[in-house]
Amino acid sequence: MKFPSFAYGFYERKLQRSLSPDRIPHHVGVMVDGNRRWAKLAGAPTRHGHQAGADKILEFLGWCRELGVEMVTLYMLSTDNMNRSAEEIEQLLDIIGNTLDRLGETRQVRVQPVGALDLLPEHLASKVTELADRTACIEGLHVNVAVGYGGRREIVDAVKELLLQADSEGSTLTEVAGNLSVGQISEYLYTRGQPDPDLVIRTSGEQRLSGFLMWQSAYSEFYFCEALWPDFRRVDFLRALRDYGRRQRRFGC
Repeated sequence: MKFPSFAYGFYERKLQRSLSPDRIPHHVGVMVDGNRRWAKLAGAPTRHGHQAGADKILEFLGWCRELGVEMVTLYMLSTDNMNRSAEEIEQLLDIIGNTLDRLGETRQVRVQPVGALDLLPEHLASKVTELADRTACIEGLHVNVAVGYGGRREIVDAVKELLLQADSEGSTLTEVAGNLSVGQISEYLYTRGQPDPDLVIRTSGEQRLSGFLMWQSAYSEFYFCEALWPDFRRVDFLRALRDYGRRQRRFGC
């Protein structure tokens, strides 16, 4: 019993030593997928799966701080998720709110909301906004909390804001169209001013974006892991970082 544990620890340490500090991704996006399936396999209520997933988030952010990742975007609640049953949504929003409280208590992360806050209950929108203000000066890990987030919604919101800004400045539609550029739209995204994700991880074996950072991930590297999110281990993360470090990023060239 002790030998497998020792061997596992040895392998994990070996993996970490193999990582080159200059090949650690600056920004990691994570699709925390598989909480409901985890609960079903465990014969537990869905809420238990969401809670286990929330607990894993706190653990995962600790790994990121330790390994030198500077920014993380967590896909916690999509606009599509909000179509689930009222009971599940109420439980999920409660768990997200509690997770935000726990993030604030660490005093080690800078939190930024990424999503359409108008879709959230007022108490949760206020909580994440207040937490962002309270942690704005923290120089540690930057954590984007994607709640009420949808990639298509983000692009629509960006274009709307761009057009309204242009209108307030007296620009015509012809002028806006003539000057429109990729960089200009990027300036109105929820993640404006941030670097795009270098690495996007999705757990649970699914291999699709599901609307996550559609604009920003155009040149990101992707890593798909079979483990359900609550079962995602530090060694799984190390493997993702090792795989990323071995890739040659071409950015379309």
